[in-house]
Amino acid sequence: MHQLRALYARTLLEDVIPFWQRHGLDPTGGINSCIQDDGLLVSRDRWGWSQWRAVWVFSHLYNAIEPRAAWLDSARAIHRFVSDHGPMTATPRQARGLSPSKTSCLGPEQDGHWPMLMDAEGRVQRGYESIFNDGFAIYGLVELWRASRDDALLEAAMRTFRIVQAGLAGPELPPIFPYPAPPEPTAQAHGLSMLFSHVFHELALATGDAEVRQAADVHHRRVMELFLRSDRGLLLEWLRADGGEFAPPRGTAVIPGHAIESMWFQMHIAREHNDMVALDRACEAIRRHLEIGWDQEYGGLFYAVDADGEAEVGWPFAEAKLWWPHAEALYATLLAYEHCRRDWCLEWHERLREWSYTHFPVPRHGEWYQKLDRRGQPFADVVALPVKDPFHLPRALMLCVECLDRLLE
Repeated sequence: MHQLRALYARTLLEDVIPFWQRHGLDPTGGINSCIQDDGLLVSRDRWGWSQWRAVWVFSHLYNAIEPRAAWLDSARAIHRFVSDHGPMTATPRQARGLSPSKTSCLGPEQDGHWPMLMDAEGRVQRGYESIFNDGFAIYGLVELWRASRDDALLEAAMRTFRIVQAGLAGPELPPIFPYPAPPEPTAQAHGLSMLFSHVFHELALATGDAEVRQAADVHHRRVMELFLRSDRGLLLEWLRADGGEFAPPRGTAVIPGHAIESMWFQMHIAREHNDMVALDRACEAIRRHLEIGWDQEYGGLFYAVDADGEAEVGWPFAEAKLWWPHAEALYATLLAYEHCRRDWCLEWHERLREWSYTHFPVPRHGEWYQKLDRRGQPFADVVALPVKDPFHLPRALMLCVECLDRLLE
């Protein structure tokens, strides 16, 4: 375990973070994530997901790894860029003392949400197209508050929480780009409860707010009791409004990496509640999704599989091997081992580590390839957003280091 810790710390601090400091951080604020694997800048478009996720990463580096002023400065600079131009408002910007040229004045349905896409000057290019963007805003705001103790950040997070709650309360799904359209507008989406169980939990830890805690627990139970199907032991991405399953192939699509990431989210919540039943069930679900998702011919985790084992999978790029499921599974298997101390956790961790470090690293430039085909070769198609995301890998590496530190105590 000492060697694992050294490997992950070295990858994080000598490879991944320096890559983003060289190629991502923009002197005008924000982070450039529309870049190639060699760091070449493609566009200075600012996708909200990438901005808020980077705020979380640099804040957590400061909070959990080492309180380096440069990391906190980077988190603040990215936050300043996004917050100077958002959240969106139906009220003219000049009435709030801000330049009207900096962002669009949008309709009331966008009011309070954070924009999906801005240009390098902060002008809104795409508005409220994804409530997930608001979730990552809460995540980044809370972690930056932990680093700075600036209460204005928690106030912004709470305002966003209320906007999200209003959006989730509607009769139909809120906008969920870049996920594919659900089978029907009243469908239930695992991704919503997955993300908001986690970010609301983090907000509740920071604020102690009972309403936020209750909201986090509602989504936690929805993941564990509804989307994680008791008869299958698998987590489905879409369910009907009444909790029933849709017909295949859309209704039987399983995203192993998404399920595994969701399970470690739920383990964090279950630990706070000292819920051993939920912890055990989440560990078993991690194992089940590794088994069903592993490519027995070429190795690595498939992006998507069918719950019934059918050849047709109701999800695009199903055979791809993406960086983020492997990164999330590295942490999830260590967390599972910390809880249950079973051999399978470390056996799967080593299988994931060996395949990932053989196929994903880009030695000449740093960081990892983010998209490989089934045989492990890079490809250029856009799978979700047209970005090289500054989030899953550094987050997983940090969490692995933290978990290994606990195991080595």
